[in-house]
Amino acid sequence: MLRRLRRSSAIADSPADPGDGGGDGRVSDAGRALRAPSRLHAFNRYEIKYLVDTGLVDELRDEMERRLDRDAHSGDEGYGIWSVYYDTRGLRFYWEKIEGLKFRRKLRIRHYGDRFKVTADTPVFVEIKQRVNRVTQKRRVCLPYADALRLCDGREPVEHTEAERPFVEEVLDLACRLDLRATAMTGYQRHAYVGRDADVGLRVTFDQRVRGRDRDFHIGADAQNRFIVPPTKTIIEVKANERVPYWLTDLTAKRNLQVVRVSKYCQSVEAFGRAPRSIFHIPDHDPHSA
Repeated sequence: MLRRLRRSSAIADSPADPGDGGGDGRVSDAGRALRAPSRLHAFNRYEIKYLVDTGLVDELRDEMERRLDRDAHSGDEGYGIWSVYYDTRGLRFYWEKIEGLKFRRKLRIRHYGDRFKVTADTPVFVEIKQRVNRVTQKRRVCLPYADALRLCDGREPVEHTEAERPFVEEVLDLACRLDLRATAMTGYQRHAYVGRDADVGLRVTFDQRVRGRDRDFHIGADAQNRFIVPPTKTIIEVKANERVPYWLTDLTAKRNLQVVRVSKYCQSVEAFGRAPRSIFHIPDHDPHSA
């Protein structure tokens, strides 16, 4: 694994939002705030994913806690993340991921916390996450849930600031031009750690109980979800603005952690038969669990 990653030339100065501790390293405290003062944020970074046995998670989290700070919102139980993904009838964004296009993007509405407490006024994030070569870029705006649905489902303009105008117009353009519609939902429990001192900008997350559904897309709906990744598996993501520290690459090598190419959105699409299962699909059941 590369010990140093090529730095993007467009790291944003905006503080990160809940569940992201990213940024350019100058806003480490503000980046951990549940909602930063500005509603529109953008940041670039590299992402590396691993799939590990859930039985190893406690040991790995102990290793992280010796070197990283626990995300202020994780607590002992972590926090929930629920996302509704939008795509075309032909699943354009899905196929762009499967085919590994160097430039690809996807639109989603994301909520952090207890989904059963979501109301029309609950703050959520409308996000465009895109990949440019090896760099992941994410832009988002915070809106009341009702406005997020108006924008993405109703394809109607919503109240926004002048700074947010280009992003809102881009969402409207995508939704209208590509006839986007809610396609899949994912949810999971996350424990997150953020770097300090020399590791500022580093973020490591543990995502467990990865579930999804293919209907009833209101985030707060009392609808049935099912595992799209076996509960015996946990997805670890390492996110870095510039470099992965030596101690972390040594740790992954020592534990023989293998890099995987996995998308929770694609997992949900394939788990419910919306597309043929790709070579990157993680089986819904763990063949070793028996």
